[in-house]
Amino acid sequence: MEDAEKLRILIPHWIEHNAEHAAEFERWARSGCPGCEHILEAAHYMEAANQALQAALDALGGAAEGPAGRSHEHH
Repeated sequence: MEDAEKLRILIPHWIEHNAEHAAEFERWARSGCPGCEHILEAAHYMEAANQALQAALDALGGAAEGPAGRSHEHH
């Protein structure tokens, strides 16, 4: 398997994983803890990272097709 094909499989997982972390960061940021504004800032960076990863995935032709012709992305 070529690197591009591997990335078409890996990147959707990375995006999903980052989104889960960003959501958790935002939940913690709402707690009002000292420094929570920095946790919220980290969540925004995770979202920006996902935008860059999505652009890379788009440049690669999108997510790899899984079994039965379905996209490998998770919804």
